[in-house]
Amino acid sequence: MFNSFFLAGFEGSTGYNRNGHWFDQVVATGHDGRADGDYRDIAAIGLRAARETVRWPLVDLGRGRYDFSSIDPFLEASRRHEVEVIWDLFHYGYPRDLDLFSQDFPDRFADYCHAVARYIDRRTEGICYFTPVNEPSFMAFAGGHAGLFAPHLTDRGEDLKIALCGAAIAGIEAIWAASRGSRIVNVDPLCRVVAHPERPHEQGAAQHFNDSIVFESWDMLSGRLHPELGGSPAHLDVVGINYYWTNQWEWGREPLPDGRIPPLDDLDPRRATLGELVRSVHQRYGHELIISETAHVGEERAPWLLEVAQQSEVLLREGIPLRGVCLYPILGMPEWHEPEVWTPMGLWDPVCHREPGGERLICEPMLEALRSAAHLQVPRHARPGARPNLRLPA
Repeated sequence: MFNSFFLAGFEGSTGYNRNGHWFDQVVATGHDGRADGDYRDIAAIGLRAARETVRWPLVDLGRGRYDFSSIDPFLEASRRHEVEVIWDLFHYGYPRDLDLFSQDFPDRFADYCHAVARYIDRRTEGICYFTPVNEPSFMAFAGGHAGLFAPHLTDRGEDLKIALCGAAIAGIEAIWAASRGSRIVNVDPLCRVVAHPERPHEQGAAQHFNDSIVFESWDMLSGRLHPELGGSPAHLDVVGINYYWTNQWEWGREPLPDGRIPPLDDLDPRRATLGELVRSVHQRYGHELIISETAHVGEERAPWLLEVAQQSEVLLREGIPLRGVCLYPILGMPEWHEPEVWTPMGLWDPVCHREPGGERLICEPMLEALRSAAHLQVPRHARPGARPNLRLPA
């Protein structure tokens, strides 16, 4: 599907955190001032596709007026270095004057999607890729249940998920009208829970979560759930799976102060493999898939990448239409709610966290892991079954 099997994901979250403070991870990681260098760097190691964010609050000026200047550096850099882009249009942050539960939400979002898709389409050769709403399930939890992001609610998670999926469907139709032939990548977390062995009575609730709740957003987009929203298999298109080491946990565990639930240990035998989880998605929908976000932290980055690559190769040999793996975030980043705390999750980290746009250091073990998986970097023109000798430069 893309010019490389591995993609680079530039963290693009915006919004108001649990403290009510505005955050913009494009700025916080220094990506806004280093767009050309960042695209040059990822292209140099064979990553020829990326996830990038269009920051809705910066583009939408209200009353149908748009400012696309914040997109231009990334459009230009991606063209110059021949990197395909999946454009993420709503990554938690939205205009402050907008009520996500109003009818104005889907209408305004559709207008915005149409304007952005038309702007990008006219400046892109080949297929355009868009993610209308990033992680509607997590956004519903964080903004509608746990009060971690705006709109900072604690009892409206289900309602917000429905509103987000309805807006996404309206946005997809607007994208189709503006960019003929574009592809939609619908991104959501793939999570799994297990019951505590001493609380077998919770097994039913855990199974319901695994079999139903975790799929609700994709089910709405595909028209399986709440068909009145207008979803269909065409709206679902490419299923983007966000999967981190934190995506499996024990049912009933109390969340941490930042809203995260302590995950199962990496060596916990109750963990399902990534392959098992991806198979469950393909069996449910039968669509093309990408792993749209995956990463670990610190010294676990390289082993995690090797495990993801190994599982991906098994899936590909089985004929599962896994079209790519996005290393997300490709740049280390500060925490949303504690910007002074830096998380080493990326392939690159800044030498000085106070100067994220300055010199950067590459994580050598992770780079070596990527090199070892280079045979998965199959270009579009390769013959079926071919294993190109693709060498990644230092």
